[in-house]
Amino acid sequence: MKTELKPMTVAKLKVVRKNDFGAFLGAGTGNSNEDILLHETQQTAAVNIGDIVEVFLYLDPKKRLTASMRVPKLRIGQVARLKVINESSDGIFLEVGAERGIFMPFAEMIGRPKIGDVVWAKLYTDKSGRLATSMKVSDEMRRASKPAENVKIGDKVTGAIFNITEAGAFVFTGERYIVFIAQKEIPRALKCGEVVEARVTFIREDGRLNASLRESKENAINSDAEKILKFIRENDGKINLNDHSEPEKIYAVFKISKAAFKRAIGHLLKERLIEKNDGGFALIDK
Repeated sequence: MKTELKPMTVAKLKVVRKNDFGAFLGAGTGNSNEDILLHETQQTAAVNIGDIVEVFLYLDPKKRLTASMRVPKLRIGQVARLKVINESSDGIFLEVGAERGIFMPFAEMIGRPKIGDVVWAKLYTDKSGRLATSMKVSDEMRRASKPAENVKIGDKVTGAIFNITEAGAFVFTGERYIVFIAQKEIPRALKCGEVVEARVTFIREDGRLNASLRESKENAINSDAEKILKFIRENDGKINLNDHSEPEKIYAVFKISKAAFKRAIGHLLKERLIEKNDGGFALIDK
C-alpha cells in the first residue's frame, strides 16, 4: 500500500516524464494525471527520467501538490536559529531553506514572535505527518550543551535566549554553554530568540552558569548616581524624594529599586555633590 503524499513533507520520488517546463514525479497511484510537477525553476540540478529525487512537497496557488528540490536544511529533531518570515491566524512560518516556510502553531511558541524575529526552533512532524517547527527545545539544548571552561565570575558571556519561565531566562552561547538568568537579574522585558550579553555571577558544579543583565553593584551605583544628579540639575537643583519615599515613586522616576536609590544617594552625599533639604535633596553650590 502506497503512503499518501501530503504537502509540507519530504519524499523521494521517481522522475517518470519530462516536458519543456519541467519534470513529473510519479505519485505511486498508477494515474498519470496525479503525477507531481517539479518545475525547472524548482530544480537545483538537472534531472532525467528514471532518477529518484528528494523533494519538498507543497501546494501551489491552485492547491495542486507541487514539488521542489529545495528541501529543509534541518533534519527532524535538529535545532537552529530560524527567522520568522510570515504570520497567520493560527501561528507563524519559519525559514528553513525549503521552498516554503515551515509552520509553527501557537501551542509550540514561547511568547509571540513577530516577522523578522530569529528564534531557536526544532523541526518535527506533527500528528498528520506534516513538517512543523517548535520553540520548545530545552531538552535538545541540554543534550547539545557542554560545561563552561576557563570562565570566571565577572566575565561576560553572549548568547541567544531559548526559554523564558517564571524563574528566569535560559541562554545558549556560541561556546555551547547554558546560562541561567534569574528574574531578579533581569531589568527589562526579554523575548525568546533575543541575543544578550550577561555578567557571570556563579559557576555551578555541573558547568552551567548563572548570570545577570544588571551592572555590577559598583558600576550600578555610579550609573544610578549620574542619573539622579542629572535629574536634580534639570529640576531646579533639587529632588523631592528621600529615604522614606515609596519604592513605587522612586521606580516611576528612575526605574531603579529603593535600595539602589539609597546607595546612589549615599554616594552623592559622600562626594558632597548634594545635601539634605526639606523632604529631599538639593545640589551643593560649589
